[in-house]
Amino acid sequence: MIKLIGILIVAIGFGFRLNTLLVVMLAGIVTGLVSGFSFNDVLTQFGQIFIDNRYMSLPIILTLPVIGILERYGLKERAESFIKKAKAATAGRVMLSYLIIREFSAALGLNIGGHAQTVRPLVAPMAEGAAAAKHGELPEDLKEDIKAHAAASENVGWFFGEDIFIATGAILLMKGFYDSVGIDVSVWDMALWGIPTAISALLLSWWRFSLLDKRIQKATTSGKINHSKKTTA
Repeated sequence: MIKLIGILIVAIGFGFRLNTLLVVMLAGIVTGLVSGFSFNDVLTQFGQIFIDNRYMSLPIILTLPVIGILERYGLKERAESFIKKAKAATAGRVMLSYLIIREFSAALGLNIGGHAQTVRPLVAPMAEGAAAAKHGELPEDLKEDIKAHAAASENVGWFFGEDIFIATGAILLMKGFYDSVGIDVSVWDMALWGIPTAISALLLSWWRFSLLDKRIQKATTSGKINHSKKTTA
């Protein structure tokens, strides 16, 4: 059981909001040491995994400059102004729509989103724009709350959606573990039982987004009334 200490380190590190990369590296090093590897062997494994998966970083390296250029020329502003024209849109509905698309596409093995590619330049500004169109200028704490929920919509949609796709890394990792301990579980069974979890995550997120909309309305109602009175005067 001591070999599972890496999980405890990750949980504690994330709980104290420490640097994510350093926490994960520390967890990997400690897990390797308690498993009988030398420090040099652990570093060798880090290097080998990086070399074997170096092409995985290419989409990020190629995407970030493109997103930066688009933001430079008003991508966020255009997304925000576009969503303001949709009268029925709210911050919660915008993020719920993205979560549904993200989860469904991930279940089909399609990676069409991401924090840098989609959430920061599109989803978060559109959610803020939808809220601002209904309630006027938002206080800074509500803007940060919306950004946090937008990031959560990406994490939840991708994490739970990909577990329905049989060729995803998480499914294959679990399959390899079960095979190593002599348990025969089909990847189709694991993907099938990922569906109830994905649906539960979707419903729970819908509830959280509804609470966010109510919180925004409650926090901004008095401000809108005061603004109306000043305009009338």
